Amino acid sequence: MTAARTMFEKIWQRHVVVDRDDGYTLLYIDRHLMHDGSATGFALLRDRGLKLRRPDRGFATPDHYVLSSSRSIADIPDPNHWRLVEQIRENSEQTGVTLFDLGDDRQGIAHVVGPEQGVTQPGITMVCGDSHTSTHGALGALAFGIGSSEVGHVMATQCLWQRKPKAMRITVDGTLGAGITAKDVVLAIIARIGAAGAVGHVIEYAGSAIRGLSIEGRLTLCNMSIEAGGRAGMVAPDDTTIAYLEGRPYAPKGAEWDKAVAFWRSVPSDDGAVFDREVSLDAASIVPMVTWGTSPEDALPITGRIPAPSSAADPAREESIKRALDYMDLVPGTPLEQVAVDRVFIGSCTNSRIEDLRAAAGIAQGRKAVIPTWVVAGSGLVKRQAEAEGLDKIFLAAGFEWREPGCSMCVGMNGDTGKPGQRIASTSNRNFVGRQGPGVRTHLVSPTMAAAAAVTGRFTDVRKMMG
Repeated sequence: MTAARTMFEKIWQRHVVVDRDDGYTLLYIDRHLMHDGSATGFALLRDRGLKLRRPDRGFATPDHYVLSSSRSIADIPDPNHWRLVEQIRENSEQTGVTLFDLGDDRQGIAHVVGPEQGVTQPGITMVCGDSHTSTHGALGALAFGIGSSEVGHVMATQCLWQRKPKAMRITVDGTLGAGITAKDVVLAIIARIGAAGAVGHVIEYAGSAIRGLSIEGRLTLCNMSIEAGGRAGMVAPDDTTIAYLEGRPYAPKGAEWDKAVAFWRSVPSDDGAVFDREVSLDAASIVPMVTWGTSPEDALPITGRIPAPSSAADPAREESIKRALDYMDLVPGTPLEQVAVDRVFIGSCTNSRIEDLRAAAGIAQGRKAVIPTWVVAGSGLVKRQAEAEGLDKIFLAAGFEWREPGCSMCVGMNGDTGKPGQRIASTSNRNFVGRQGPGVRTHLVSPTMAAAAAVTGRFTDVRKMMG
């Protein structure tokens, strides 16, 4: 009898080209996402006189360096950034890669565009020169970020050398409370296991609470797997996955659809599959979360207080808390609900899909922002759908800014940054020192918590504002 296998093991074995004696495996890569930071890979091909191996497996969109205030490349003030956005167009035209360019409603953040277009599918391997490629695991793909030299290697060979990670399962069982989102779930997980808790592992998220999430919630969850140190994050494909993919532009059609669905249903982990590590959480115990420090693991329930360094379990952690509080300008013992916020950012590959915007609009409706607040849709299609539903009018009536799709303030590579000393409630994925600009203090929250901060000027338990 064949031993029970995890979903990760099934996908990995299916894509092995060769195993080497030194522990490295050459994996075949099914999909390669590219963005305006992929210029180095194309330059490597040119320098070596190589052709793109499988242009039909490549999909590109500018996202990191585009402006959220304009769709014109000419408006980008930094000439280096302008050139990078121009190059993704030139490189795509020259190589035959499918491009979702500025001016095309399909343009947006790569990790929003991939699932939205049906490029992301269960059972495939998928890479991109961006750490948050783990997002695509929400549909049952083995997806992970790669470095610049690896981007060039995939372009030239459609394969990649990798060491096989271990498998970890994080089970969240039970029912999430009212107002609790996938963002709260993943922040609670990272707070529990730490920013290095999944190093060397591919995470499979399981349990009734995970199965109850929409695909958009699962995308948020898998997006932040890298913040827990994981190589990738995955959710087993199910009826929810299949319903999401049906009819999408790059999903299989006709008889190929039936064949694909049959395969997708074989992808989930077998009963009795053994994981290298298991972690369990109770969904009912999760409440709205807010980060207070300079790592995603520095997260607490909104009902909590800023921790004291003396509460640390060891001297190294104590020093880490001291440094974080100094940078964040926070006083131990302060209730999180008393921490004032200077501005709000709703967007990023973590939380910029239509479900996120609907949730934020539900809090904004009938209220007024008291601090500057940006809403940046994850793609042109998300933006158009939100406008068709009137969400833009709700945001504008509440005094929020409604901006153009892209990474925007999440990465701060495009001029979208805060000012030194500003405290930002952000729906993005990283709160590192200087992530949203020099001296900027970033707190990670869900879209509803961000909207609540926008209309109150401080961190607020959004459950108090929900009907």
